[in-house]
Amino acid sequence: MTPRLLALPVALMLAACGPTASTGDATASADAAPAASEAPAAEAPATGTSAAATPGAGARTEADQAVDASIERVLGDPAPYRDVVERLQAAVASDDAAAVAALVRYPIQVQIDGTPTTLDNEQAFIGRYGDFMTPAIRNAIVGTRYADLFVNQDGVMLGDGQAWISGTCQDDACDDVDVRVVTLQPGAN
Repeated sequence: MTPRLLALPVALMLAACGPTASTGDATASADAAPAASEAPAAEAPATGTSAAATPGAGARTEADQAVDASIERVLGDPAPYRDVVERLQAAVASDDAAAVAALVRYPIQVQIDGTPTTLDNEQAFIGRYGDFMTPAIRNAIVGTRYADLFVNQDGVMLGDGQAWISGTCQDDACDDVDVRVVTLQPGAN
């Protein structure tokens, strides 16, 4: 069976037609609102970096729960998204290219020396990791608190768009969702 993207509720699809599509209650953080119209793309405008994250840290705050509620409202079960965010942050913080590669949906396009480069598999990703994982991308991933994630119909955004995580339905009922990193890119300077 060919994977398909998550099916969105009709209200979300209709809202996407208007000029304020992504600035409604799908926004998990007020700080991320200026980037609300951004989808995973080649470049995302800079809006500031959030405070340092502590991957997998203790009790869920009210703000963390609000992000979970936004994910559930827009994308479905927040647990796999939270898991990928926390694993991605831990892997990037420890500079574990193989662990990051295991979280990615392939093929993925990255920028190497300003040139879009497609990486087709984990081996290619690991081999070029140091060429595209810039300090700006690294800091955006590690420095985004879960409570500051931005959520819209495209997925979950870390930083100012340096990383996006999205789910793909693996069955017709969309009961099985494969959540992966789909974008790693430099932010606008």
